[in-house]
Amino acid sequence: MIEINRKTKETDIHVLLDMNARGPSEPRTGIPFFDHMLNAMAFHGGFRLKVDAAGDTDVDPHHLVEDCGLVIGGALEMARIESGGIERYGQAVIPMDDALSECIVDACGRPYLSWNVVWPQLKAGDFDLFLLREFFWGLAVAGKLNLHQSVRYAENGHHAAEALFKATGRALAMAYVPKRGGEEAMSTKGTL
Repeated sequence: MIEINRKTKETDIHVLLDMNARGPSEPRTGIPFFDHMLNAMAFHGGFRLKVDAAGDTDVDPHHLVEDCGLVIGGALEMARIESGGIERYGQAVIPMDDALSECIVDACGRPYLSWNVVWPQLKAGDFDLFLLREFFWGLAVAGKLNLHQSVRYAENGHHAAEALFKATGRALAMAYVPKRGGEEAMSTKGTL
Protein backbone atom coordinates (compact mmCIF):
# COMPACT_ATOMS: atom_id res chain seq x y z
CA MET A 1 0.00 0.00 0.00
CA ILE A 2 1.39 3.37 -1.07
CA GLU A 3 0.48 6.51 0.85
CA ILE A 4 1.27 10.03 -0.38
CA ASN A 5 0.34 13.49 0.85
CA ARG A 6 0.68 16.81 -0.96
CA LYS A 7 -0.20 20.13 0.63
CA THR A 8 0.15 23.48 -1.10
CA LYS A 9 -1.52 26.86 -0.67
CA GLU A 10 -4.09 25.68 -3.24
CA THR A 11 -4.70 22.01 -2.41
CA ASP A 12 -4.42 19.39 0.33
CA ILE A 13 -4.44 15.82 -1.02
CA HIS A 14 -3.99 12.45 0.63
CA VAL A 15 -3.85 9.28 -1.51
CA LEU A 16 -3.74 5.59 -0.62
CA LEU A 17 -3.07 3.23 -3.53
CA ASP A 18 -2.82 -0.55 -3.59
CA MET A 19 -2.31 -1.92 -7.10
CA ASN A 20 -2.54 -5.51 -5.81
CA ALA A 21 -5.80 -5.36 -3.90
CA ARG A 22 -9.30 -4.92 -5.16
CA GLY A 23 -11.30 -3.04 -2.63
CA PRO A 24 -13.68 -0.20 -2.18
CA SER A 25 -12.44 2.98 -3.78
CA GLU A 26 -13.13 6.15 -1.89
CA PRO A 27 -12.47 9.23 -4.00
CA ARG A 28 -13.57 12.32 -2.09
CA THR A 29 -12.54 15.44 -3.93
CA GLY A 30 -15.68 17.50 -3.49
CA ILE A 31 -16.21 17.31 -7.27
CA PRO A 32 -18.87 14.61 -7.84
CA PHE A 33 -18.20 14.00 -11.55
CA PHE A 34 -14.43 13.72 -10.94
CA ASP A 35 -15.04 11.31 -8.03
CA HIS A 36 -17.19 9.23 -10.38
CA MET A 37 -14.34 9.08 -12.92
CA LEU A 38 -11.69 8.14 -10.32
CA ASN A 39 -13.96 5.43 -8.96
CA ALA A 40 -14.50 4.03 -12.48
CA MET A 41 -10.73 3.97 -13.10
CA ALA A 42 -9.95 2.10 -9.88
CA PHE A 43 -12.91 -0.30 -10.12
CA HIS A 44 -12.19 -1.35 -13.70
CA GLY A 45 -8.46 -1.46 -13.00
CA GLY A 46 -9.03 -3.78 -10.05
CA PHE A 47 -6.98 -1.70 -7.63
CA ARG A 48 -7.80 0.14 -4.43
CA LEU A 49 -7.68 3.94 -4.50
CA LYS A 50 -8.55 6.28 -1.68
CA VAL A 51 -8.37 10.02 -2.32
CA ASP A 52 -9.13 12.72 0.24
CA ALA A 53 -8.70 16.08 -1.44
CA ALA A 54 -9.64 19.66 -0.75
CA GLY A 55 -8.71 22.78 -2.61
CA ASP A 56 -9.60 26.21 -3.84
CA THR A 57 -12.51 25.01 -5.96
CA ASP A 58 -14.27 28.29 -5.19
CA VAL A 59 -11.70 29.82 -7.55
CA ASP A 60 -11.65 26.96 -10.08
CA PRO A 61 -11.37 23.16 -9.83
CA HIS A 62 -8.26 23.22 -12.05
CA HIS A 63 -5.72 23.10 -9.22
CA LEU A 64 -7.44 20.24 -7.44
CA VAL A 65 -7.92 18.11 -10.57
CA GLU A 66 -4.33 18.60 -11.76
CA ASP A 67 -2.84 18.05 -8.31
CA CYS A 68 -4.83 14.82 -7.89
CA GLY A 69 -3.14 13.62 -11.09
CA LEU A 70 0.25 14.55 -9.64
CA VAL A 71 -0.37 12.75 -6.35
CA ILE A 72 -1.90 9.59 -7.85
CA GLY A 73 0.92 9.59 -10.42
CA GLY A 74 3.46 9.86 -7.61
CA ALA A 75 1.85 6.87 -5.92
CA LEU A 76 2.08 4.89 -9.17
CA GLU A 77 5.78 5.72 -9.49
CA MET A 78 6.38 4.58 -5.91
CA ALA A 79 4.48 1.36 -6.68
CA ARG A 80 6.74 0.78 -9.70
CA ILE A 81 9.92 1.40 -7.69
CA GLU A 82 8.83 -0.79 -4.78
CA SER A 83 7.50 -3.62 -6.94
CA GLY A 84 10.77 -5.30 -7.82
CA GLY A 85 9.64 -5.25 -11.45
CA ILE A 86 6.40 -4.87 -13.38
CA GLU A 87 5.17 -5.96 -16.79
CA ARG A 88 5.46 -2.32 -17.92
CA TYR A 89 2.97 -2.18 -20.82
CA GLY A 90 -0.81 -2.05 -20.77
CA GLN A 91 -3.60 -1.14 -23.13
CA ALA A 92 -7.36 -1.10 -23.24
CA VAL A 93 -10.10 0.03 -25.60
CA ILE A 94 -13.42 0.50 -23.82
CA PRO A 95 -16.85 1.21 -25.31
CA MET A 96 -19.61 3.01 -23.48
CA ASP A 97 -22.76 3.30 -25.54
CA ASP A 98 -21.91 5.84 -28.28
CA ALA A 99 -18.29 6.33 -27.20
CA LEU A 100 -15.09 4.37 -27.75
CA SER A 101 -12.02 5.40 -25.75
CA GLU A 102 -8.49 4.02 -25.60
CA CYS A 103 -5.51 4.14 -23.27
CA ILE A 104 -2.05 2.73 -23.87
CA VAL A 105 0.53 2.99 -21.11
CA ASP A 106 4.25 2.31 -20.79
CA ALA A 107 5.32 2.56 -17.15
CA CYS A 108 8.89 3.16 -18.27
CA GLY A 109 10.07 6.05 -16.13
CA ARG A 110 9.86 8.54 -19.01
CA PRO A 111 6.83 10.87 -18.85
CA TYR A 112 4.90 11.75 -21.96
CA LEU A 113 1.24 12.44 -22.67
CA SER A 114 -0.23 11.96 -26.13
CA TRP A 115 -3.75 13.40 -26.01
CA ASN A 116 -6.03 12.74 -28.96
CA VAL A 117 -9.33 13.77 -27.40
CA VAL A 118 -12.04 16.05 -28.71
CA TRP A 119 -15.04 16.28 -26.42
CA PRO A 120 -18.47 16.37 -28.14
CA GLN A 121 -19.63 18.80 -25.42
CA LEU A 122 -17.54 21.14 -23.28
CA LYS A 123 -19.10 19.99 -20.01
CA ALA A 124 -20.49 16.93 -18.25
CA GLY A 125 -23.04 18.48 -15.93
CA ASP A 126 -21.17 21.47 -14.53
CA PHE A 127 -17.71 19.87 -14.88
CA ASP A 128 -15.42 21.30 -17.57
CA LEU A 129 -14.17 18.27 -19.49
CA PHE A 130 -10.99 20.05 -20.61
CA LEU A 131 -9.76 19.71 -17.01
CA LEU A 132 -9.33 15.97 -17.56
CA ARG A 133 -6.30 16.61 -19.76
CA GLU A 134 -4.72 18.39 -16.76
CA PHE A 135 -5.39 15.34 -14.59
CA PHE A 136 -3.84 12.93 -17.09
CA TRP A 137 -0.89 15.27 -17.68
CA GLY A 138 -0.20 15.25 -13.92
CA LEU A 139 -0.62 11.47 -13.82
CA ALA A 140 1.85 10.99 -16.69
CA VAL A 141 4.46 13.41 -15.34
CA ALA A 142 4.49 12.34 -11.69
CA GLY A 143 3.91 8.68 -12.56
CA LYS A 144 6.71 8.81 -15.14
CA LEU A 145 4.32 7.20 -17.58
CA ASN A 146 4.30 7.24 -21.33
CA LEU A 147 0.54 7.70 -21.66
CA HIS A 148 -1.35 7.66 -24.96
CA GLN A 149 -5.04 8.47 -24.77
CA SER A 150 -7.73 8.93 -27.34
CA VAL A 151 -11.44 9.11 -27.74
CA ARG A 152 -11.98 7.44 -31.10
CA TYR A 153 -15.55 8.72 -31.35
CA ALA A 154 -18.38 9.82 -29.11
CA GLU A 155 -21.66 11.66 -29.09
CA ASN A 156 -21.79 12.13 -25.31
CA GLY A 157 -18.93 13.70 -23.37
CA HIS A 158 -19.79 11.90 -20.13
CA HIS A 159 -19.65 8.54 -21.91
CA ALA A 160 -16.36 9.43 -23.62
CA ALA A 161 -14.73 10.48 -20.34
CA GLU A 162 -15.98 7.48 -18.41
CA ALA A 163 -14.79 5.07 -21.09
CA LEU A 164 -11.39 6.82 -21.03
CA PHE A 165 -11.05 6.44 -17.25
CA LYS A 166 -12.12 2.79 -17.42
CA ALA A 167 -9.60 2.16 -20.21
CA THR A 168 -6.89 3.88 -18.15
CA GLY A 169 -7.66 1.69 -15.14
CA ARG A 170 -7.47 -1.49 -17.24
CA ALA A 171 -4.23 -0.39 -18.94
CA LEU A 172 -2.61 0.49 -15.60
CA ALA A 173 -3.64 -2.88 -14.16
CA MET A 174 -1.90 -4.67 -17.04
CA ALA A 175 1.25 -2.54 -16.79
CA TYR A 176 1.64 -2.93 -13.01
CA VAL A 177 1.37 -6.73 -12.87
CA PRO A 178 4.42 -7.77 -10.83
CA LYS A 179 7.17 -9.63 -12.68
CA ARG A 180 8.00 -13.06 -11.31
CA GLY A 181 10.84 -13.11 -8.79
CA GLY A 182 14.32 -12.68 -10.18
CA GLU A 183 13.29 -11.67 -13.69
CA GLU A 184 15.11 -8.74 -15.26
CA ALA A 185 13.47 -5.40 -15.89
CA MET A 186 11.36 -5.20 -19.05
CA SER A 187 13.99 -3.26 -20.97
CA THR A 188 16.83 -4.13 -23.33
CA LYS A 189 18.86 -1.61 -21.31
CA GLY A 190 18.49 -3.82 -18.24
CA THR A 191 16.73 -1.10 -16.25
CA LEU A 192 13.74 1.17 -16.67
